[in-house]
Formats: sequence, C-alpha cells, structure tokens
Amino acid sequence: MGRLRILHETRYYYERPVGFGPQRLMIRPRDSHALRIVEASLRLFPPGDTRWSYDANGNCICTFQPNGRADAMRVASELIIDRYPAPLVPQRIENPDTLTPIVYSREDRATLEPFIAPVTDDPDAVLLRWLRGLASPKDEPALAFLLRVNDLIHQQFAYQSREEEGVQSPVETLEKRSGACRDLAWLMVEGLRRLGYAALFATGYIHSPNTQIRGAGATHAWCEVFLPDLGWLEFDPTNGLAESPDLIRVAATRTPAQALPVSGAIIGDPGKSRLQVSVDVRLIDEIGRAA
Repeated sequence: MGRLRILHETRYYYERPVGFGPQRLMIRPRDSHALRIVEASLRLFPPGDTRWSYDANGNCICTFQPNGRADAMRVASELIIDRYPAPLVPQRIENPDTLTPIVYSREDRATLEPFIAPVTDDPDAVLLRWLRGLASPKDEPALAFLLRVNDLIHQQFAYQSREEEGVQSPVETLEKRSGACRDLAWLMVEGLRRLGYAALFATGYIHSPNTQIRGAGATHAWCEVFLPDLGWLEFDPTNGLAESPDLIRVAATRTPAQALPVSGAIIGDPGKSRLQVSVDVRLIDEIGRAA
C-alpha cells in the first residue's frame, strides 16, 4: 500500500470579467475499504460559498458559488490518500458464456438496470459487428472475457490525447481506431452494456511510476463492471490495467457528461477564454498493508 499526494488545479481565464452560476466540483474521492483520505484542502477563486453533498451514484459533490465578477476562476485541490489495493482473484461465475447476457440476481438487476441499458445509438450496427468479433471460447469465465476485452482495446486502439471537450461516440472511436482515455473507456462501457453487463464510466487519477503509463498529468478515465460475488471491478483499456492500485477513483457515473471535474455556467460575455488543467500524482510514502 502507498500514500499518495494528488495536486489537481483547474484555471479558467476570460478576456472580460464575468459573473458565475453555481459550479459543480467533482474532485474528492469517497472513503472506502480501498482508499482513505488522510488530508484534503481546496483553494478557490473568486471567494465564495461551498456546500458538500452526494449525487445519485454516491459520488462526492462540492457546489461552489463564486461571489461577484472576475476575469478568472481557479479550483485547486490537494489530497493525501492511502491506497489499499486488493488482489484480483480469478473466479468463475454462474453463467460462463460471456456472449449471452450475464446472469444477475433479481435484486441486483433491479439496482443495476440503468447501468445495463446502452446510452448511445448504433444505427449502422458498427458496434454490434465489432462485438460479434469478440466471440469467446466455450465456457470462458466472465472475468477472463473482461480481461481479454480490456487488453484487446489496449493493443488495437491508439491512445491520442485530445484537447477538445466531450467524448467520442463508441462508433467514432471504432472507426478512428484511436481516442483519449475517456473515449476508450466509453467504448468499453457501451460495448459491455450491449452484452448485458452492468458498466460505469469511472474517472479520477492515475499514478504513473513509469513513463509507459498513458493519461498521466491529467484526469483519467476507465471502465467499471459489476460481477456477481466480485462486485465492481476496474478495467483501464488505455493502459491494459485491471484492479490496479495506480487507479484512484473520484467518481463513477452512467455517462461521461455526469463525471466532469468542474462544470457550471458563467454570466456575461467572456470574450476569448482559456483553460489550463494540471494534475500531479506522487508516491510520498510506502506504508505497511492494513489489517
């Protein structure tokens, strides 16, 4: 287990002063058996009022209402966390044929239904044809199938950092065979939903102890999938990682639009505007495994 320091700063610059509506900040992980927040600080400009709450998915939300008008807005978060990784234990599930809808209990399915239903369209069956090409061997366990899909996206799709806002549709990512981490994660989420899996779009940070990690220096995105007996598991197709201690989840949502770190309205004409984002994740201490 390790202790990590996370510095995440977002700066907006405007040509002319503007007013601000409420800003929705999604920058704080929720404490769990896998992660504990040791220290947390938040520096905001312009000064204003804050209120903390949880959204419908249990993610931590800070509502920030800046006071007055300004030609800039700054959101700077510093976290010190302890990360408790758990080994990914291979385990068979009740329905090993992973090309048929996975079997969830009636109780689980009632909760998971919104995360099983696809959000995007596939009018020309581009995504469907790709999914058919993932045919699994007979009796392949679901976990083995998910690991294989995760590795396939990592190997066959090129990582491409994108400055533009928004997420490519899964069809667009398939046609381009490339995308940013959020695009590859969204492709995996929507593809698995079409096979009957409950999947979430997860966002947060990634610790990059070596230079081969993709997506470091910015917020990161990956896919979470629910399996009976194993619960929610993390798959990062950008880096081919699964249940990695280097993934630090801040939020998990049904769609990427619900997982924006900073979102909100400005009031007035800003003229030209500019956005700067920096993320730094560093190991500051090795700690013995918790009991």
